[in-house]
Order: sequence, then C-alpha cells, then structure tokens
Amino acid sequence: MRTRIKICGFTRPDDACEAAALGVDAIGLVFYAPSPRAVDAGQARAIVAALPPFVTSVGLFVDAPADEVRAVLEAVPLDLLQFHGDEPPAYCAQFGRPWLKAIRMREGVDLESEAERYREATGLLLDAYRPGVPGGTGEAFEWERVPRDLALPVVLAGGLNPENVAQAITTVRPWAVDLSGGVESARGIKDAAKMAELVDAVRAADGRHKS
Repeated sequence: MRTRIKICGFTRPDDACEAAALGVDAIGLVFYAPSPRAVDAGQARAIVAALPPFVTSVGLFVDAPADEVRAVLEAVPLDLLQFHGDEPPAYCAQFGRPWLKAIRMREGVDLESEAERYREATGLLLDAYRPGVPGGTGEAFEWERVPRDLALPVVLAGGLNPENVAQAITTVRPWAVDLSGGVESARGIKDAAKMAELVDAVRAADGRHKS
C-alpha cells in the first residue's frame, strides 16, 4: 500500500504547486482564524485554482457555524472537509462533501467507539492532544495506541517531520500522514527541501514494507 501524503496550512499558491509537483496527494487550507496558518476565501481560492489535476483540496474547520462553512464552499471548490472541533456526525455530514473527523488522542479515548460514531466519515485523523488547542501543536502522541484494525482509514498527524515519519508509518501503517509545521521554514511558509525530504522518507518506508 502507498501511504498518502497530506500537507496542511498552505498560505501561498507557489508552495502548494511545489508540493503537488513533488507528489503530495492533498493540500490543506485552514479556515480557523486563531491559527497562524489561517486563510480567507480569496487566498484559498487562489491556491486551489493553481493546483494541477488529481490533487485533493481539503478545508479545515473548528466548530464553525454551518453558514460559515457553506459560505466558504460557495467561494472555494474544496474536495474534502476536515473537522477539528467537537462537531457531531450530523453536523459533519450536512455539507455534501466527503469529510474527515479529527480525534485528539487524549487519555482514555476509545478509537473503536469514535470510528463507530463517525462511521460516515472517509477516515479518522488522529492528532496529539493539548488542552484548548485543536491541532497544529507540533507534538506527537504514542503511536502504539492506534489499533491496527480500526473500521475507518487512519490519517496520522501530530508532530510528524521528515526524520520521524518513517518510524510512524512502520508503527501505525496509516492510510495517510498529515504534516504542517514539520515541513515549514516559518508558520504557513512551506520549505521545498523539507517537503521533498518528506516525500522521499514516506516512499522509502513504503518500499521497505513491500519487501
């Protein structure tokens, strides 16, 4: 299996195009104003318009009013939605788009129950837990906590970078990995060399698992 790669928090079209050229599968856009990587609809539209075919555009929201999500969708042709707050399943399913539900790996979280609760999602995105912070902490969690037989595909996030992503893939065998700060030169500014190192590391890990 080929591990898919998503990089989140783009703010510039050129960075997104460079990621696509390197073989990144999905580009994440943050619609959460407190984030240093947040974009408005105009910025997001320019980034999505610059992407080549077959690169998935993902919009990240955190407990946003439904009208706010709809307004973004009217302005930006997003392929997939990603919900990082406490959104219930019915909320996530109302927008006519495939969606991911982020689960922060707090102590005692029951991933089997979460997979059943959010069974209409295309997958669960597993991120590190820090109280009051919905994501983008740059912290990892204990990857051994992820069961190998979850009913939904796993997108692994939280503190990943080109140096540790191979070990993460070996431990979890996720459907995809999701990075942000691990491939940046500054908040919201992606580093082309780090993105290339990431893609190489993921492909190398996949190659080892095929042998």
